This record gives sequence, structure tokens and C-alpha cells, in this order.
Amino acid sequence: MTAVYIAGIAMTVFGRHLDRSLHDLAGEALQGALKDAGCAIADIGAAYYSGMTNGALQGQLAIPGQVVFGRIGIEGIPVYNVENACASGSSAVNLAVQSLRAGTTDVALAIGAEKMNIADKAKALAIFEGGWDVSRAEENYATLIRMGEGITPPPGSESERPYSKFMAIYAAFCRWHMKTFGTTQRQIAAVSAKNHQHSAHNPYSQFRRPLTIDEVLSAPPITYPLTLPMCAPLSDGAAAAVLCTDEGLRRIGADRSRSIKVAASVIRSFSNRRIDEPEKHVSRLAALQAYDIAGLGPEDMDVAEVHDASAMGEIIQSENLGFVPLGGGGPAAERGEFTLGGRMPINVSGGLESKGHPLGATGIGQLYELVTQLRGEAGARQVEGARHAIQENGGGMQGVEEAAVAVHILSR
Repeated sequence: MTAVYIAGIAMTVFGRHLDRSLHDLAGEALQGALKDAGCAIADIGAAYYSGMTNGALQGQLAIPGQVVFGRIGIEGIPVYNVENACASGSSAVNLAVQSLRAGTTDVALAIGAEKMNIADKAKALAIFEGGWDVSRAEENYATLIRMGEGITPPPGSESERPYSKFMAIYAAFCRWHMKTFGTTQRQIAAVSAKNHQHSAHNPYSQFRRPLTIDEVLSAPPITYPLTLPMCAPLSDGAAAAVLCTDEGLRRIGADRSRSIKVAASVIRSFSNRRIDEPEKHVSRLAALQAYDIAGLGPEDMDVAEVHDASAMGEIIQSENLGFVPLGGGGPAAERGEFTLGGRMPINVSGGLESKGHPLGATGIGQLYELVTQLRGEAGARQVEGARHAIQENGGGMQGVEEAAVAVHILSR
């Protein structure tokens, strides 16, 4: 199999960029990735643009990539627009990897950018309502909410403010895990507190104030057991990656000591499994496939970035990636095993809860963190001696799981 490397990668600060345009953010990420790789726009043979909100929020219903790229100097090469809900950015990277392995180019670009903070917050939140089969929305919602039956929310644990229906679905996943495995709200809060503490060391994070477990528990409620710091915010931002084959690295004169190998790049879609079949979870199957391709296992991973649109996501994905047995994610989080310096550091960037979640840029932002870790350039949040890293990024909802999941394994 043709070897593929991330030669350059960059991201903007994720957050509320009310005074910046979409193409301004994308341009910053592009220039950062080009500089990091030591190449020019003219070296890129194909480009993959990831953006989910361009049509709904900016009215750019078609060719968003060509429009954004046209504003930042990319033209004349194949441009592909990629939408896979929150897994869009990772899907763009996967397609770039495929193009390199197919030999259509030796240097490819994946870039994701979003402007989600607009005056009409309800319109922005409505984006998430398109992340499932809209023709069966009420049926989907009822099915997913039933997962949480059997646990009664305590008084005062439900917000009166409007939030996306997906927050209630995340809470239902929490409640199912709580009644099935004994996971507690405090364990979920431990994940959130840990990630907010990690984010204090990440200059690209939307939030950088460390929180304790008690502060997370006493924060404004969303819907039981979730409180505000346990959930990812609306975010603006961009991230870009330049990927190369060996020939591409030679052609652009990239620094091989800083080029990180893509040991596995996997995309899988949902199956109509039952909720009581967690061993068949799409993320678990994607991880097993990625481990097989890379010739590595969970025990070889030194650091992970996983999709924690809510803190519960990290617990579930820590189990799916094989770091702990099913049901073991909550206790491991409370013991500090996923904390920087612990047995298996997860989301040392701060995760989506703290770093932010600009949908189309999220996956590439996760890869930015892992590349930085494998290069040994993460500063105060560095995982010492990191050689292998894994990323999990999910998008949308079909049946009782993510509609699309990406798993990448990177190696130094």
C-alpha cells in the first residue's frame, strides 16, 4: 500500500469569530498548512473542501469549496465538496488519502471551515436537525429518547432554554449507559472537567478556563445528566492538512522528520443494530478495521482524540476504541486514566467540549492535535514519547448510532 504522510497541518483558533469571514478563516488555515509543509499552492494536485453550514447559514447551496478556494487562491485543480455531517473534515482527509494511493496526485489538500455563530442562534442550532432522516424525524426522536427510559431526571436538572433535539438524544445515550453499566453523572462530569483542564494549555481552544468536577456539576443544566460544560459549543474556525506520498515529499522538499505517517484511514457507516448490541457499534468496527490495517492495537496507542460533542461521547468511544471494556469508560475517567499523565490520555486538546466544534473543521482539528503530539511540539499538554495516535470522529445519526464514523491512526 502506498505510504501517505501529513506533511503540513494548521488550524485557526476555534471560537466566535463574528468579525471574520469564512474565506478569511480558511485562508489562515491554508497558509499555515502550506508553510508547515514547506510548499506552495502550485504544488497541490487535488483539494477536498469540508463545510456543512455554507448552504444553510450563508446561502451557498452549491460549490462552496470552489467559492472559498477562489477567494484564497486555489483554482484550476480538481476540487471536491465533502459533507458527512460532523465527520466531514475527516472524510475529506480520507478522500485525499485515497487520491494519493490511487496515484492521481502526489500532493493533496484537505480543508474544513465553518461560520456557525450568526445573529439567529435558532437557525444555527437547526443545522443539527438535518443530521438524520428528516422524513422520519419524529419517529427517530421517539426511538432514541426511549433509550433513556427508566431514569427520572432530578428536579431542576432540565433547562427551560431551547437547545437542539440532539442534546436530548445525547442525554438518552447517557441514561442508557447509566442504567446498563452503572455509569454516574459524576463520572461524566470527570470527563468534562478533565477536558476543560486540558484546554487551558491549548492556545487554539475556544474555552481555556479550567473547571473542577464540582463546578461542572453545578453549572447550568441542559438535560439530565448533561450540564453546559459537558456539551460542545457553536464554533467558527478552519483547519487544513497537506498530505503527500513519498514522491510528493521529495518534490516539495518536506522535512521528513516532521512528516507523520497515516497508518490507517477508515470510514464506516451505520448498521441497524439494536441498542443492546454495543459490541457492534460502528465506531468499534471502524477501530478494529483501522488497527488491522495499521498492524497495531489499542495497547500501542499513546494518545487519542475522540468525538465528544457531549462528555458521554468520550466514555463511549474510549470503550469502542478498546482502551477499556464495555462499561469501563466512566470508572476509568474518574480514576484519571484518560488525563494527561494517565494511562491513556484522551482529548488533551480539550476535546470538542472545550476546543470547540466547527463541524467541517472538527476532524482536521483533531488530526492537528495528534500530529503536534507525535512531533513532540505540544508544549505543556505534550504526551511524553508519543509514537502512535488514534482519532475517532462521528457524524449524523442513523438507527441508534452515528451515520458516519472516521478513524485515523497516525504514526511517527
